[in-house]
Amino acid sequence: MIARLALLLAALTLPAAAQDQGAVHGGPVRALAVAPEGGSLASAGFDQSMIVWDRAAGHARAVVRWHAGAVNALAALPGGRFASGGEDGRIALWGPDPRGGTPERVLDGHEGPVAGLAWHDGVLASAAWDGTVRLWREGAAPRVLEGHRGNVNAVAFRSDGVPVSAGYDGTLRAWGADGVPETIAEFGLPQTALVALPDGALAAGGVDGRVRLVAANGEVREILAAGRPVVALAANARGTLLAAGTLGGSVAILGLPEGRLLHTLDGPGTPVWSAAFDADGRTLWTGGADRRVRRWDALAGRAIGPVREAAAEDTRAGLDQHGARVFRACSACHALTPEGGNMAGPNLHGLFGRRMGSVAGYAYSDRLARGDIVWTPETFADLFTRGPDVVTPGTKMPVQRIENAEDMAALLRFLDQATR
Repeated sequence: MIARLALLLAALTLPAAAQDQGAVHGGPVRALAVAPEGGSLASAGFDQSMIVWDRAAGHARAVVRWHAGAVNALAALPGGRFASGGEDGRIALWGPDPRGGTPERVLDGHEGPVAGLAWHDGVLASAAWDGTVRLWREGAAPRVLEGHRGNVNAVAFRSDGVPVSAGYDGTLRAWGADGVPETIAEFGLPQTALVALPDGALAAGGVDGRVRLVAANGEVREILAAGRPVVALAANARGTLLAAGTLGGSVAILGLPEGRLLHTLDGPGTPVWSAAFDADGRTLWTGGADRRVRRWDALAGRAIGPVREAAAEDTRAGLDQHGARVFRACSACHALTPEGGNMAGPNLHGLFGRRMGSVAGYAYSDRLARGDIVWTPETFADLFTRGPDVVTPGTKMPVQRIENAEDMAALLRFLDQATR
């Protein structure tokens, strides 16, 4: 499938320049959602994690890793809550403070990766690569909607409350109360992104790099030909700005309803997988293959900057400061001391000489729970030279490697000093 291949290629071909140790995720940022209340922003990615940010302060409030695979979709729920959908086909509902790492509720049923989520008036809609859309309402069995031929890549609620989905089969389908789909547009090539606008229109983006508006009366109008596949769309609440992110790394800002190109936001040149507007209607958040969450003034067409790393650099006297900088990529998931507790990953106190999978109270994956590796500078270096996916296949650890010998040596010195 084209969509699956695109995701795989992006994960495997992340340029070395984008793999800096200051990135906030361990892999491309696949999804973003802004809570309308509570001041929170959630990001999720190929590193199997969801990070909840205090968007006013610009720092992480919680890092959770629960899904068994990439987290592909997010939706903001009432009360500062979020829903996440993963490669594992599961949907997790999270409270305003997810630091415990256990969802409030788990929705099972999809037989393929969840690719899109949307919320409206007590109903959560999910789109998945099993070819279905599901509508979840608390206390009721999910409605399973079938009709697409192949992967369903995105879902949104139209302004009248009707769910609409976009698929690999190139169609947009609206789902009435009887569950029978109405094909409201057909473009011939896979559609990868979808957003609903307040005037009843829809914006859809596809692998042909084109963004089209589908009006409430069914009229279709092309407003962008980007040249590279469009994989992220976001509209502000008033429906006056539309952002389109591409695999080419740029984000087009379009003024609506005219569809006029206002700005092109040029980021690090790597794919932009996700976008979300803030409540102010002009602040845009984007996430992509450089592993960062970036903030833009979409109306002015300028960068505000990435959010900060999840933890500050450790500047304690006697610690290797080069290694402390390298460790920042790990600090979102691992505490150095027992007092720091277990985060998305186990704490690293007493790391060298410790058997893999032996920290009390941490729920290890089956692979790490075997305990057949003792962590030494040599085994740790091997893990992040060849990669967790090679050394410990089946682990939930994000796939990341340290290819610079000086960085590796500095990190080993720092861990030896800081985890005793």
